[in-house]
Amino acid sequence: VQLQASGGGLVQAGGSLRLSCAASGPTFSGYAMGWFRQAPGKEREFVASRRWRSGSTLYADSVRGRFTISRDGANTMYLQINSLKPEDTAVYYCAARRSPTTAAMTLGSQYDYWGQGTQVTVSS
Repeated sequence: VQLQASGGGLVQAGGSLRLSCAASGPTFSGYAMGWFRQAPGKEREFVASRRWRSGSTLYADSVRGRFTISRDGANTMYLQINSLKPEDTAVYYCAARRSPTTAAMTLGSQYDYWGQGTQVTVSS
């Protein structure tokens, strides 16, 4: 499985973007997908996750209410990001997990596949 993230860009504070993550290769039959981000000089942090079939979602406190993770079809995941703030500036990565787990999937080590990242820059 290969993941391709896209949709990043430069926006003003208060604006919106929709990030996409397309899984190529065999139809994705994994368990969950998630989004992480890494700002300059900071560690990678969890943003959101979605269990593929159940639709159960989880968000970081810093983005809850502004970001929405969704699925379209068999192989594509989106992250709708609204009310952008300068502190949302980061490279955003999508990730996928193959196998079920009952744990909250907020750690990068819980994912098996990663996309290349897409840059989101928010100007004040």
